Amino acid sequence: MQSDTLCIIPPGKRKIWDRDATRGPASARDAYTGTLNRKARAYAEASGCDWVILSAKHGFLLPADTVPGNYDTAFGTTNAGIISADELARQWEEKDLHTYSRVEVLGGKKFRPIIGALAGSAAVYFPLENSRGIGDMLHLLDAWTVRMLKTDDK
Repeated sequence: MQSDTLCIIPPGKRKIWDRDATRGPASARDAYTGTLNRKARAYAEASGCDWVILSAKHGFLLPADTVPGNYDTAFGTTNAGIISADELARQWEEKDLHTYSRVEVLGGKKFRPIIGALAGSAAVYFPLENSRGIGDMLHLLDAWTVRMLKTDDK
């Protein structure tokens, strides 16, 4: 990791095992196949940010981290499989996520209390928080990604 900005990306419900249930473990980069995840990752990469996926089951996943298989766990539910706040705090330190001075959370309101408890002195932004729904989020991510790519061309 080398950027001063960390983008936190939601995993989304769709995963690679939805297409191939016999597939074994996959990297976090490959495991999540939903539209919001793909577009958020494209924006993060176009803007030069480092990124992690915040999974309700596995916590903070770096792109090369292994996801062992399919699951259906989400923040904001009463699912017993949700990762604990203590484990998230441990991962935040262990994976050096505390070293970033800026954090962009490309998910909804349910991430605010989680990141707020961990971010310390980092400037934290939730650019999609006031979106009118998933369609609006996807549109904004597309527009921002195009703008970043055009800026790189100049």
